[in-house]
Amino acid sequence: MNFIGFHSKTISTRLFKSVFPDQRSFFWIALSILLAAFSGVLAGCSASGATDEHSYPMAPMHEMPADVQNAPVTVQQAYQFAVANPEVLQQLPCYCGCGAVGHKSNYACYLSGVDESGAVTFDAHALGCSICVDITQDAMRLLDQGKSVPEIRAYVDDTYAKFGPSNMP
Repeated sequence: MNFIGFHSKTISTRLFKSVFPDQRSFFWIALSILLAAFSGVLAGCSASGATDEHSYPMAPMHEMPADVQNAPVTVQQAYQFAVANPEVLQQLPCYCGCGAVGHKSNYACYLSGVDESGAVTFDAHALGCSICVDITQDAMRLLDQGKSVPEIRAYVDDTYAKFGPSNMP
């Protein structure tokens, strides 16, 4: 007995049985909570931006400007891809209307130039443009699937032409 005259085990057992009249329901609820917690841990680990899972190079994050480093992961990855794979994005158009600001390809949404020493000048346009980033993410996904740049260009044209004019012929 405890100090109020009841066995604490009796109270906790009654409470448990009133909340979970069937032990199977407790099992499934507990299992669901554990799986949700575990999947959250895995999701946190997967957002690291690891590059060894891709079939193409990615520029290191520490070489990106602070605005890119603080951007959502998809934007970070798009900038990393643009720096390391200009030969791909220079062949892909953008359909966000950025041709009006002088962009000639999807590459120009990320970089405005590279000087003789290799120093990159970043363009902040893609930081706030989901169409630019979506086109780049699609290119990354399609490269991982083994598609060629002309196949990716056809996909981009078919998918994004509805959003506006191309900035490429």
